[in-house]
Amino acid sequence: MPRSIRFPKLLYSYLATEMLAPFFASFLIMNSVFFLVKLIPFLNVVLELEIGFSDFVRLFLYLFPNMFLYSMPMAAMMGVIIGFTRLASDTEILAFKASGISLYQIIPPVILVSAAVALLTGYFSVSLIPKAEISMKQLMFQLAKEKIDKGIKEHQFTEALGDLVVFVDSIDPDTGEWQNVWVSDMRGQVNPIITMAQSGTMNAEIDNMLVSITLKNGSLHRPDELRSQIISFDRYTINIPLQPPTILDGEDVTLLSTGSMTLRQLQETAAAVGRDTPKGRECLVQYHKRLVLPVGCFILSLLGLPLGLQAGPGKKGGGIPLGLGFFILYYILFSLAKISAEESASSVLIAMWIPNVILLFITAYYIRQAANERALIPEKIKNNVLALYDQLVSPYLAKAKNLLIKEGKKKDSNNPGGSSPAGQNQSSSQLGPNYLTEGTIHGNVKSHVFHIPGCDFYYCKHCTIEFKNVDVAEQSGFEPCRFCKPLLTTIEETKE
Repeated sequence: MPRSIRFPKLLYSYLATEMLAPFFASFLIMNSVFFLVKLIPFLNVVLELEIGFSDFVRLFLYLFPNMFLYSMPMAAMMGVIIGFTRLASDTEILAFKASGISLYQIIPPVILVSAAVALLTGYFSVSLIPKAEISMKQLMFQLAKEKIDKGIKEHQFTEALGDLVVFVDSIDPDTGEWQNVWVSDMRGQVNPIITMAQSGTMNAEIDNMLVSITLKNGSLHRPDELRSQIISFDRYTINIPLQPPTILDGEDVTLLSTGSMTLRQLQETAAAVGRDTPKGRECLVQYHKRLVLPVGCFILSLLGLPLGLQAGPGKKGGGIPLGLGFFILYYILFSLAKISAEESASSVLIAMWIPNVILLFITAYYIRQAANERALIPEKIKNNVLALYDQLVSPYLAKAKNLLIKEGKKKDSNNPGGSSPAGQNQSSSQLGPNYLTEGTIHGNVKSHVFHIPGCDFYYCKHCTIEFKNVDVAEQSGFEPCRFCKPLLTTIEETKE
């Protein structure tokens, strides 16, 4: 009989719990930060439209799907990193390995948790965000109309309609019909157009974001320096495109944007206007963005596994700062890809998916390195980076330190009665217990380069070994740095 595959449910549930607890904590913290960031510009709209508490809550809930699109990937990545950092620090990962459980055997719960979060992110991206944007536009329009309704009162001049001023003699409490209406229209006019009517009503078209005032049995007076007009009418309609203070996060929510369209509408719009036109490329970029970010959430969550395993007993865990760095790097690449897809002639599909492909290769490589218990960054690359640092950065730092020492000595000479010489303090900070002996040859065991006294790199923080003289250093396999070679040549010529 074929043997059935048995999953270690207890182990998988334990690992999932370790990841989900910090995920929810990170998710709550990040959304609280996003809430506070968006609250200040949001309050301007709330105060301008005089929104009640219930409508305020509804309006802000419509913003959350967009916030979740960025907070959930970050929270998922932090959940995996923090969970495995704790397991590695408490030697539980070591206990797993001692029990014969390899890294590849503990990946399934990470994949399941990451996939669940990515699917939830995809649901927000594909379904809820367009619905939330449309609902927000409709609610903002309705709130603006209610403000206008409340603003129009009997025997008062109402300026809630911008360049239109309305005066109503009486309002029927049952039908809402106006009696004896006076309207002053200054839209695009030097002199106002005065309209008077026996009755009138106001209607709103939410789909078109339009408010219409219908006047009956009246006259329109158009004053002009050369010729004035008086027009009598039985029915006259004034259409007013509603323009309330609806700018939220830099976007006018009363305008129909690509963010309000479904995936199908984006494809149809791009095909109708042309896929290579600016509007068509904008629709295609929005289409791929809805799919790219949830997949990126899945890959970022998997990347948290090798980053979290960098911790250990007596070892500082650098997973969280590395995770933040990769998160920022990913969104920088995503922003560059988005700009390239919108403004260049490159393929939108390729440009938008390149960041995910790059991140996927990095994640696969790091998981392989962690499974083989190797450093995430190879020693050769690390040594080359340190050598470049010694060659390009350290000289300037050393010169800056020397300048500070000289300035300290000048101050000390000008103030001989001081408590402690500045130059002496600077020197002792460089030649403290963590530094090597003055006068010996200082060597860097990582790059196998040594420095002699007088070299700008002599007090390099990466030098952890000292030699009696140059011959001993060279016999040990060390070479002089490129700044020490001219100094050694000068010393040899002096001896000759």
